[in-house]
Amino acid sequence: MPAEEKGMPGGWTLPLLKLRVWVFDHIRPSETQVTLFWAGVIGFVGAVSSVLFRRLAGAVYWLLSWQKPGSTEGFEHLPWWKMLILPALGGMLAGLSIFFGTRLSPKKSSTDYMEAIVLGNGVVPARLSFVKCVSALFSIASGGSIGREGPMVQLSAVLASLIGRMRRMPTLQLRLLVACGAAAGIASAYNAPIGGAMFVAEIVLGSMAMESFGPLVFASVIATLTVRNFLGESPLYEIQAVEVRLNSNWEIIPYLFLGAAAGVIAPAFLKLLRWSESAFSRLTVPIYLKLALGGLIVGALAVAHPEICGNGAALVNQILGDELVWYGIFTILVFKLIATASTFGSGAVGGVFTPTLVAGAGIGYLFCSTINFATLKFFPSAALIPSAFALVGMGAFLAATTRAPIMAIIMLFEMTLDYQIILPLMLACVVAHYVSLGFQEKSIYAESLKRKGAGTFEQQLASLSVADLMKKDPVVVSENSRFSEIAKCFITHRFNYLYVVDQSQHFKGVISLHDIKSYLSDPELAEIVIARDIMQEKFPTITPYESLADALTKFSRHDGERLPVTDADTQLFGTVSKTDVILALAERDKASAKGENMAKAA
Repeated sequence: MPAEEKGMPGGWTLPLLKLRVWVFDHIRPSETQVTLFWAGVIGFVGAVSSVLFRRLAGAVYWLLSWQKPGSTEGFEHLPWWKMLILPALGGMLAGLSIFFGTRLSPKKSSTDYMEAIVLGNGVVPARLSFVKCVSALFSIASGGSIGREGPMVQLSAVLASLIGRMRRMPTLQLRLLVACGAAAGIASAYNAPIGGAMFVAEIVLGSMAMESFGPLVFASVIATLTVRNFLGESPLYEIQAVEVRLNSNWEIIPYLFLGAAAGVIAPAFLKLLRWSESAFSRLTVPIYLKLALGGLIVGALAVAHPEICGNGAALVNQILGDELVWYGIFTILVFKLIATASTFGSGAVGGVFTPTLVAGAGIGYLFCSTINFATLKFFPSAALIPSAFALVGMGAFLAATTRAPIMAIIMLFEMTLDYQIILPLMLACVVAHYVSLGFQEKSIYAESLKRKGAGTFEQQLASLSVADLMKKDPVVVSENSRFSEIAKCFITHRFNYLYVVDQSQHFKGVISLHDIKSYLSDPELAEIVIARDIMQEKFPTITPYESLADALTKFSRHDGERLPVTDADTQLFGTVSKTDVILALAERDKASAKGENMAKAA
């Protein structure tokens, strides 16, 4: 009789099982470590997708314009009629992509990665996401005033969602992986690993708990290293060296007023975007005509100032390099805001992160130029540096629009790597944040999530129990199972504890991976043992209706990553993960804190 039929595993099963036991004895990867591993995989995949998107955008620009270089920075070399037509043509193609692409999906579903993380189950529809990324390619490559970070983050998030679903991860862990994908996308777009992690932690998750922040950082770092391997170590948005110095402590005062100015202007900018969105939504024409109209407005403005096309990274460099006079910056800034509102309002797929940086740079430069004009006549030695104020203005305006001052501070520091910027930047960002709260409490991201039911989700978090996090149909073996069946279960599943049940699915105990170690070197003994002989009868369990706090208390007394969920009669219903419990508690605490803040504000 074959050894496997007698009870001893044969073929490749025995060597694999010995390797599994060795790994368990010497490494013992926890569920958190496994999550970190997949966060790293997602960081790499997200970075590669971002690089490919950037290459494709350049290729599409070349196909549409037949001009080099392959980016929207080459708009100034186009004849006026191409400047006028190209954004409209790109908008038309972007709209047609959505018009026909959405018909390929059998049902309507949201592709918003923030909604999947904050409100949903972590599932980002792949087909519709790819359709929108194709649409974004046409909008961005044709000069639409929109940021390319939007589709980059979307691509990274949808790939993270696909990986998590292939691994059949539970909802909370799947949402965390999608958040890692978003962080990797931001880090890839701006070569800013800390900023990418902080963007998702502060804006999307609203939590700095290490259970979620650790994987975000890991994904961001891997993504940044990957992008640097493809594109070099210099910042993707090459900000020239700007001297930010304080000759005296009194010079900090103008930076504080700059923060206040950014805090006043930012809500008006957000209202402009929403007004444009509302105006375009009232047009009873197909989406491709709306996008074509938005592109035509951009093209008409580009005839006078080609710099407004694209996300504005080149324009930022011109402002910081003192290549433009103040009245030129004022005109270009007004045109850029109109172009951004037209592109965003028409429904173009993309982000407004980089256009926000452009607006902040222009506001900071004009603010400093105004102060210099008013004071140099009386204090000629007190000249301020406009480019330094432009740099600080970028961070202040970003903090005011996103309501994430910490992220804005870190992001600008990473983009400049200049420590001298820290003091004025920190003060300006904090002042901008608090001033903007007086005009409008919600950021552009929070307002979108509120419309989709974030408040309802927060109420659901408050009443979570073990049953809400329980994963059904756990891996089990019968109490009469032979050693060969037990070995196969340990090889095909990565759990370190195998649950033992009777014929009525009542929980009887567990078999630890460590418990089978002695039988691997004693084939004769392994042939006669069954699950009942080697199982541990005393093992902690939890009921479906216990609170998450009770679950966390039981996990603190147990070194495993999972607990069996049973009723009073030991009927096995499923398992609950320690990681899921910690993540759910972190989100519940975040929701409770947010509710208390809203109550105080009321």
